[in-house]
Amino acid sequence: MANQVKRLTVSASDRVELERRVRSQTGQARDGKRARIVLLAAEGRPGVEIAEMVGVSEPTVIKWRRAYAQRGLAGLGDAPRSGRPREIDDATRFAIWFASQHAPPARLGITHWSSRALAAEFDVDHATIARLWQQWGLKPWQLTTFKRSTDPDFEAKLRDVVGLYLHPPDKAIVLSVDEKSQIQALDRTQPMLPVRPGLPASRTHDYVRHGTTTLFAALEVATGKVTDACYPRHRNVEFLKFLRQVAKAYPRKRLHIVVDNYAAHKHPNVAKWLARNKRITLHFTPTSSSWLNLVETFFSIITRQAIHRGSFTSVPDLIAAIRRFIDAHNDRCEPFTWTKTADDILAKLKPQTTSATAH
Repeated sequence: MANQVKRLTVSASDRVELERRVRSQTGQARDGKRARIVLLAAEGRPGVEIAEMVGVSEPTVIKWRRAYAQRGLAGLGDAPRSGRPREIDDATRFAIWFASQHAPPARLGITHWSSRALAAEFDVDHATIARLWQQWGLKPWQLTTFKRSTDPDFEAKLRDVVGLYLHPPDKAIVLSVDEKSQIQALDRTQPMLPVRPGLPASRTHDYVRHGTTTLFAALEVATGKVTDACYPRHRNVEFLKFLRQVAKAYPRKRLHIVVDNYAAHKHPNVAKWLARNKRITLHFTPTSSSWLNLVETFFSIITRQAIHRGSFTSVPDLIAAIRRFIDAHNDRCEPFTWTKTADDILAKLKPQTTSATAH
């Protein structure tokens, strides 16, 4: 026959106070949890069941059951604090370190830890959690995105493209080509307010759309010069038009052109044209690796400096602004210098091992 759990003895006056703490919506949540633990223990419920019902660990149940048994309601308060943070034992530190790097239990209904949620789980002050996270360099509230290439020829393509950047072929020109599609001609409903001392520039959040354009750009890696064209769409037809424009801009020169894996770049019509124009060679970046295409850096620059804050009354107005920027850029352009070797990149992309030691 299973052992019966000994009921915790609670006086009538204490029960009234404990039930008040459980119902209170103005007091500390931890006080309500401790009161509920004692009341459930007074019903004779086992520690595992209480932990599940209250949403704490079993050691926490044991701690507050024992504290009430020894000191009554006074035992449910926090120990007086000195000027230094309350010390926690190594086992608790490790448990907090481990929990911080894993998803919260489903019973909490949250996707990631906050310092207060984790503090409640381990019955410590949330400032202690914040201090430990700072020591360990953990930031559960932050989120970044990533996408690793699954291209089986990733390394070969990487070495090919990086090799062109670092050691371009003699008497040949290396170009980085891509399209920035669906650039919107947005017309703000009110004029932008300029920057003032203590105040940033500001603009209205509402706008009128006047259509879109696609910017085709060929960045000459050795000089930073850009050849451009704007088309309404970005199919193989437009890509071929742009290739012809680039070929005309560099007559009788061998061209090595870095492009991504967009279907238009590999269309049969493009392949036929390349077969007739042997001086032009396309080099494809690995899938999901647009960061290898240097022209993306130029797209970032023109977006920040000429498009993002602009207000355009029509698509032609947008195209004119793009061309003004590129003309000015070409007057002052400098080489886009690639510095990382393929080995450097591969070493950084290699999966890192982590230690489970809490320091």
